Amino acid sequence: MPTYEYLREDGTKFEYRQGINDERLKTCPETGQKVKRMISGGAGVVYKGEGWYVTDYKNTSSQPVNGSAENAESSSNSEKKAGNSESAGSAD
Repeated sequence: MPTYEYLREDGTKFEYRQGINDERLKTCPETGQKVKRMISGGAGVVYKGEGWYVTDYKNTSSQPVNGSAENAESSSNSEKKAGNSESAGSAD
């Protein structure tokens, strides 16, 4: 459940945890003052556990992460070279 920030009439702020589909508060549950819900910047990055980094799920290149495209390209080049040397060897 998200936590919303509210501004009381006297200028003080408080946080209130409520469901997304719940109606916004019209009065402060503690003081009874009229309140307005403020727009906040969000939660940002939440770190849970060890060893997780922001870049773990970011793929900036169009190539696969495991480099299989490079392996396929290098193996096809080596096959072409092997094919050329075999054909040159049989012509002798």
